Parts: sequence; C-alpha cells; structure tokens
Amino acid sequence: MRARGLPGVPKPTVGQLRGVCTWIVVGVGWMETAPKPGRDVPPKNVKFQSKKKKPRRYWEEETTPTAAAASPGPPGNKKRNRELRPQRSKKAYIPKKSRISKKPQLPKKPRERRNPEPERSLSGAQDPFPGPAPVPLELAQKFCRIDKSKKLPHSKSKTRSRLEVAEAEEEEISVKAARSELLLAEEPGFLEGEDGEDTAKIRQADIVEAVDIASAAKHFDLNLRQFGPYRLNYSRTGRHLAFGGRRGHVAALDWVTKKLMCEINVMEAVRDIRFLHSEALLAVAQNRWLHIYDNQGIELHCIRRCDRITRLEFLPFHFLLATASETGFLTYLDVSVGKIVAALNARAGRLDVMTQNPYNAVIHLGHSNGTVSLWSPAVKEPLAKILCHRGGVRAVAVDSTGTHMATSGLDHQLKIFDLRGTFQPLSARTLPQGAGHLAFSQRGLLAAGMSDVVNIWAGPGKASPPSLEQPYLTHRLSGHVHGLQFCPFEDVLGVGHSGGITSMLVPGAAEPNFDGLESNPYRSRKQRQEWEVKALLEKVPAELICLDPRALAEVDVISLEQEKKERIERLGYDPEAKAPFQPKPKQKGRSSTASLVKRKRKVMDEEHREKVRQSLEQQAQKQEKKAMPLGPRPSALDRFVR
Repeated sequence: MRARGLPGVPKPTVGQLRGVCTWIVVGVGWMETAPKPGRDVPPKNVKFQSKKKKPRRYWEEETTPTAAAASPGPPGNKKRNRELRPQRSKKAYIPKKSRISKKPQLPKKPRERRNPEPERSLSGAQDPFPGPAPVPLELAQKFCRIDKSKKLPHSKSKTRSRLEVAEAEEEEISVKAARSELLLAEEPGFLEGEDGEDTAKIRQADIVEAVDIASAAKHFDLNLRQFGPYRLNYSRTGRHLAFGGRRGHVAALDWVTKKLMCEINVMEAVRDIRFLHSEALLAVAQNRWLHIYDNQGIELHCIRRCDRITRLEFLPFHFLLATASETGFLTYLDVSVGKIVAALNARAGRLDVMTQNPYNAVIHLGHSNGTVSLWSPAVKEPLAKILCHRGGVRAVAVDSTGTHMATSGLDHQLKIFDLRGTFQPLSARTLPQGAGHLAFSQRGLLAAGMSDVVNIWAGPGKASPPSLEQPYLTHRLSGHVHGLQFCPFEDVLGVGHSGGITSMLVPGAAEPNFDGLESNPYRSRKQRQEWEVKALLEKVPAELICLDPRALAEVDVISLEQEKKERIERLGYDPEAKAPFQPKPKQKGRSSTASLVKRKRKVMDEEHREKVRQSLEQQAQKQEKKAMPLGPRPSALDRFVR
C-alpha cells in the first residue's frame, strides 16, 4: 500500500504503519477500511473484558433502563449503591415460604353481582330463554330406572355416597334422554272415522286411497295357492320377510323394495319358519328335522336332535332357539355355539301352541287341558301354570311390555290376563268363531285370526290392555288364516293364509322411531357385522331367565341366610358372632402392618383352637352316651316276676 502525504504533515515511515489500522483521509471525512484476513487480527487467546450484569436480589425491584442509565458514563459511587439496599438487622429472622401448603387451598368462589348483566350473543341480541331447556317431571320419570323410595336402613357412609352418586348420574341420564326425545320427529299414526263412523267398516282399499304413495305400496297380496297354507316371520329390523308353505315352498325377500333374496322348495312339509339374530340366517321346521339356511337358500345345518318340530321361537338377547315338538319336549338350542342348552319334558302331550314374552324371555305353552305353562331353561319344572279356558288352548300372545297375555280356546273365549304376579283375567269376550291365531303389535294392538276374518282391537295406550268391546279394524281374506305377525316399526300386519300372503295397513300399530344402534332397517353389511359382534359380547346367559328380571339386581336374603346357617354347621361355631379383634397400637415401631396382621392371626388361631376343642369334647360325650350299656336284655319270663 502506498502512503500519500498531506501538506504540513510529516511522512510516516513503513515501521510506523505496521500494526496500526490504516486510515484514508478523503476531504474532511474519515473512512475505515476492513483489515485483510490474517493480518492485524487479535489472537484467539485474548478475551475481551465485558461488563457482567449484576444479579438482582429478591428485595430489589426490576426497573427498566432509563436514558441516563443507558448512556455510557463513569461508574457510580459504591457507597450510594449500598445506601439503596434495605438495612437488615442481625436479630431479624425472615422464614422461607414452604412449597407444600399445610391447609388445603380451596378455590375462591367468584362474587355474585347483585344486578348481573344479561348474556348477549355476538350480534348483541339478548337470549329470551337463557340456560338449558326445562324438562317436565313426568317425562323424566319415564326414563328413570332407580326407585328412590327403597333405601338401605343401615348403610355405611361409603355405600351411601356411592348410591347418591349413582342416583345423581341416573337422574342426569334420564333428563338427557327426556330432552333428546324432542328429536324424535315421527309420530304414531291413527285412524278416525267421520262424524262417529265406525272404523271397523273402513276397508283396506279406502285406507290405500287416503295414504301417500309410499305407504300405499306396503299393502299387497301374494297369490300362492299352489303351495299354501303359509307361515311367515319378519326380521327384527322389520325390513325382511320370510314365509314357508305347507308343501315345501320357502322364500325370503326385502318386502319394502320387493327384492327377492332366495326361493327354494325343500320337497317336505314346512311347519314353521323363523329368522335368527339377523336376516342372514333362517331356521325352518320341516317335517322330520330342523334345518338352518342362509339368505341365499344354502342349507348350513341339519339338527337331527330336534325332530318333529311344530313351533319355533327365537330369543334374540340370549341367542336361543326354542322348539316345541309333537313328542311334548321343549328344547333350547344355543345358535352361537351350536349346543342344546336344555330339553324339558312338558308332560302334556303334543305342543303346537307356543309364544315368548319379550320382556323376560319366558316361553308360554298352551295345552289341551286349558292351561298355559311358563318355562325357563334354568328350571326343569314350569315356573307357573295358569288355568285359562275350560277347553283346549288354541292361541297365546304376549305384548311387548310383558304385562298382558291374550289367550283363545275351544270355548270361543278370548281373554286378557295380567302377568304382573296376579295372573287374573282382566277382560273376556265370546267370539262367534274361536280365534286360532293371536298377535300383539308394538303399541298394544291385538289381532285375532278367525277362519278367513282378521279382527284388530285397540286400547287407550301402549301400556293399557286393548278394549274388546268394539274392533278397531276388520278384514276378510281369500283363505283361512294360518299365521299372524305385526311388522316392527311399520304400520303393517302380515297374514299367512291358504291363498298366500297378505300385507294389511294398520295405522298406529308400530313404534314410529327406531334405535339405529339396535334395530336399524337401513344398516349396511358392515354395520350388521359390527352389530353381531357387539350382540355376541353382550349375550345374556340362559340361566338368568326368570319371571321377574328385576330380581337379579336384588339381594337374595333367603339364600344368604341359608348359606350362613350351613357355614355355622360346617365350622361348628358362628365366626360372625363376636366382633373381630383389633390390636392396640404400640410404640417404637411395634405397630407396623406386618406385626398387626401377625397379632390378629395369632388371636384368631387361638379362638379357632378353643372352639374346635369344645366341639371335639361334645362329640366325644355323645359317643360315650351311645356306647354306655342300657342294662340286661329283657326276657320273656319277666312278665311273671312280681
């Protein structure tokens, strides 16, 4: 680099320029040039001394740097800094705050304003109905399952608190269920006559003309005189229909879309037909044995242990297929594992009248001596017997709530019984012709098939029995009735007769809303498979079938006392007669858990030895009394001794 001299300034030498930053003067300003790499760079071991930030004490307040403090200047006086610190006396002692608080810190409740301002929405408008919607008490009690009137007389505090929590949860769930009932938009149908017109005189053609097109399509007739008479059955979802003729004709279809699933001829008499847990499996009671088919008409099983079957009933929550035979046996078949759970002999001859109680899964059998017997697979004898008619029983039906049973007999009597423990008849009616088939709908309508006429009676409500004074609807068929069943979730009555199948429109017969997680008519194949897995996991054991299912949640006091008595006889003493030993606490580490358990065990063993010793002494005394001689043997000559 060449140094250029200025006037009046001595020219520096080369030695003076080494190690010094180079400055170039241009006019009056100075411009600093960056040093070249490798030259005039300070060594690495040289550390620049920077002013360390003094740590702030807990008694000092954090202040923001002012302009005066930020500006560089000479360091302040140390004495002045010392004066700013608080003077601590040597005797003063400031305790440190403990991290663990001794008293529980309760959250402070916010103060309630005397005149709270009404809550407003984003638009600024005030809500005219603040808070959750009120629920009527009657509607909430409809969904409540806990009886608060029954309380334990001497319950522990822990048990009482658990019961209170369970009651609170049940009350909250019932309120939610009552509030969600508003979302059920569908309402049950009804049929009313004009100006006091009798609804029994209204024909099916008039109903079809009055309803919409979709409902009118649900009324149809299948002319199948070649293979009749027919028995029919609807699936639990109400979407599929299966029917079988006496001459071997078996078919299954989606009756809403009229799409045929399968149609076969088994070349044998068909006495009854039932869907199993889903529409994919079908049970057919043929002349000799019981056969299982799929929805394509392929035979899957032939159960020869169930022979000469006359009637079939399927219990969906237990996966049990109940069969009644000509030999008088009631057989329960578990379709989930393929085993026979129970085979009960009714000892009443041929069984051709059978139905189930949907409430408790008890099977009702009608006999030729006028009685109806109630059966469970857990008991070999009937749970109850009801004398219903003077002649033989022709048909039996039980409503969906399990409170009423309708029976018809050879004496042309139609009776309705109360099943809530009394088993007494509530109403009776004499029919011109005895009813051979009976069926209850989901909303309590009763249908009776008499020869080629179907009569339907309605009641004031779902839980009330139907009134037998005046029929609700009447319809005449083209053949004698051989099967009746109401379609679930549809106002339709399916009738199987000697001329085929007839689908009748019955307004107000079914529940208008369905549970999509339980019985969904619109479910897909994947949803059906998932539902089957869930239903199998929740299967109810057959041993739990009884007359009153609510008794399963109660304590069996009689059995408890019997077990206590047997335990006392087995041990020779009552272990609960004396209060358990509670050791006193000791000091110096002698009250550890192990030592307390050891002392309790020692006292219990001593008491047990003493009681066993006493029982052995009593047994020895009894044996000695038995072994003592009773004296000389009496002789026949003792009568002459004076």
